[in-house]
Amino acid sequence: MKTLIMSLIAVASFQYSFAQENKTTTAATSYTAAEQEVIQLSKDKWQWMADKNVDKLKLLFDNKSKFVHMSGTWKKDEELDIIKTGRIWYKNAKVHDVAIELFGKTAILWNRITLEAIVRGSEVVTEFTVTETYQKQGKEWKLLALTFSSVRDTHQIQK
Repeated sequence: MKTLIMSLIAVASFQYSFAQENKTTTAATSYTAAEQEVIQLSKDKWQWMADKNVDKLKLLFDNKSKFVHMSGTWKKDEELDIIKTGRIWYKNAKVHDVAIELFGKTAILWNRITLEAIVRGSEVVTEFTVTETYQKQGKEWKLLALTFSSVRDTHQIQK
């Protein structure tokens, strides 16, 4: 009986140690130069949106780009107008997590963010996973699509 109990404790300890190792280990992610470029461009985009810098955003957004929000889907000109007029003011996007995949000249980036914004005059703070699709056109990356998905603050992006 004593051997059985000791064996169960050993198995439980072994499983617990692996569970703890997986839970607490955070391996540093190394990105390629292209991945780093897109990640930085995404960060810059959040700042340009906060600053209402539609001139820089106009260059970044592809002419056929689409933007999916909680209240609708807009094209490039509508999104720029929303930012310019302050109907949505993206005050601050705190990025908690980033994942990126490259497929040839296409990059898909996922940001888990806390967005502080003013929407139609009301201040809101919302947790989102934002999916951004970029395409390399010549020497520049263009944003093709941006989709906000409302998620719990405990959500984590699978890498």
